[in-house]
Order: sequence, then structure tokens, then C-alpha cells
Amino acid sequence: MSNYWSDIVRDLEPYTPGEQPQGDNITKLNTNENPYGPSPVVLQAIADRLNEDLRRYPPPDAGELRQAIADYYQLSAEQVFVGNGSDEVLAHVFKGLLNHPAQGPLLFPDISYSFYPVFCRLFDIQFDQVPLADDFSVDLDHYRRPNGGIIFANPNAPTGILVPLADIKNLLADNPQSVVVVDEAYIDFGGQSAISLVDRYPNLLVVHTLSKSRSLAGMRIGYALGSSELIAGLDRVKNSFNSYPLSHLQIAAGIAAFVDEDYFRHTRQQVITERQRLTAQLQGLGFEVLPSEANFVFASHGQHTAASIAAYLRQKNIVIRHFKKPRIDQFLRITVGTEDQNNLLLDALKSHLNV
Repeated sequence: MSNYWSDIVRDLEPYTPGEQPQGDNITKLNTNENPYGPSPVVLQAIADRLNEDLRRYPPPDAGELRQAIADYYQLSAEQVFVGNGSDEVLAHVFKGLLNHPAQGPLLFPDISYSFYPVFCRLFDIQFDQVPLADDFSVDLDHYRRPNGGIIFANPNAPTGILVPLADIKNLLADNPQSVVVVDEAYIDFGGQSAISLVDRYPNLLVVHTLSKSRSLAGMRIGYALGSSELIAGLDRVKNSFNSYPLSHLQIAAGIAAFVDEDYFRHTRQQVITERQRLTAQLQGLGFEVLPSEANFVFASHGQHTAASIAAYLRQKNIVIRHFKKPRIDQFLRITVGTEDQNNLLLDALKSHLNV
């Protein structure tokens, strides 16, 4: 450790991202990227922006992108916030909206997106992690107590289990003084979005990303939808941190991603269809697979350890995610790939399991 570090840096436990292996012969099923490339409309929009205008700063508020997102969801531009991926958006949310120690600790599930406790420690936010139910679902009844805010991923990660929209509505009504953040990185693959509740509940913020269902993980575009009051607060944080967050290329790509609706719906359905097939095939091999509404499955095998399966697959150049954490150390998170990628995975598993 460096003597030049501040105390907060010395005590941090940074988020550990999924492995990004290099090589053409790798079947990469560990970071929930979309197996299908971006829309051709998006690629053309990026190409069209590759000109001398890149010498100029981009518009600080990414106004055209905000308006495109607002139009898509039938909201106003004042209800939209954009940033460099949903992680940056979430960082601003934690800093600006979820630090109310006088009201109580921030609440979120004990098994969820592991960036949440990292943000809390970075921004010195008091928090309590609420245990998932025995079936790994998020039980919102356990969030009905004094709190300084609530955040949960829906569908949850890494489990893939969905909280019904009716339960979210009840939670919002029971917590009118607290900001409730629904992190919907995977909602396009199943379930009803809480965006439909934004106009009715001023304490609701919904966070989305273009990394998953829109195939733009490499572009780093995230956004939040909520009341104009919440969005104004996020703008104040953003403008105290980075006044030009999105580049010309990101803005162009983001706008185009909402134009090609046919491509979005087609590739989304392909992922859903493959998720259903992969789930059935894994169950046929003896895996327990949690009910997923995301673009991944969470599975365990009663006769083989998760570590041994992950290690064997890695030898076969197939990379999946193994979380070495209590309660889930025998589960594997497997991104839904293309039909060919999933078949490679299944064939390797059959070989390892001798079936």
C-alpha cells in the first residue's frame, strides 16, 4: 500500500469485474454480454460520426439522446439522466440520492450486484444487506423498516429471479420518504419494467443500460428515469464531477439503438428462446436452475462442485462465472450465448459429467 493513498483508498475493496479473456477460440459466457452484435443502424450511426467534429466537446447534457430515450418511454427529457454505462449512473445515484443516515441505512439484498457495497464504502454510506429468501428471491416485506433508501436489481443478479411489479408498487407506497432504485439492467429479457410507475411515484428511480439487450457493452451507455426532481439532483452531481460524460459516438450510438426496434426485438427473442432451451438442457443433466428472466442462468449440480465444473470448462476454453461467496459458492452463472455457443457448453458438460 502506498503512503500517498488517503485512508478511504487504503480501506477500499474494489469491485472485481468478470474476466475478459483474449483469443479467437474462447467461448465467453461469463459477463452477460449480448451474443449478437449491435444493430447495423447503430454501426452506421457511429461511422457517420467519425469526422473532424471529434475535435469538439460533445454537448454536456447529451440532450438529443435524452430526448430520444424520453420519446421511447413517453416521458419528458427532464425525467432522463444519462451516463457512461449504468455503473457511472449508479455511482451518481449512490452519491446524490441514497445517503440519508438520519433516516436509516441504505437497504439492498445480500446476494445481488456486488458493486452496491463498493459504492457504499467509497461514499461512506451506512447500509444493511437484507438476506434473500430460502428460494433466493427478493422478499420486499423485509424492506418495510426505517431506511435511507432502497436499491435492488430486477431481475436480480446473479440469480436472475424477478420481483413482480405489483410488489414494487406496494414497496413504493410504503416508503414515500425514501428513494427506491430499481436497477433494471436485464428487464428487457423478462418481466414488466417499473418505468410504468415513474409518473405516479416521485421517489422511484429506474436505471437501465444499453450494454445487455441493445448489444452496446463496449459503448458504455446507461441511463436513469425518474421524477424531474430526482434527475435534477443527479445532474448536480454529474456537473460537479464530469460535465461532458458522453462522447459524440456514444450519443449517436445510443440514439440509433432506439431507432431499430425490429432488430432489438428479434435478438432479444433469440436470447429468450435460447435461455429456455439451455435451462431445459441443464436440468436434463442434473442441474438445479433458478427461474431466470435475465440473459443468464444460475445453476448448481448436486454431484459436482461448481469450482470443478468451472475449471473443466476453462480447460475447454469456455469461460463462465463462479462466485466464491456464502450460499452461492456451488452455483455457476452462465450467460446465454448463441445456439452454437450453448451447444459447445452443453457438449463439454456432458463430457465432464459422463452422461
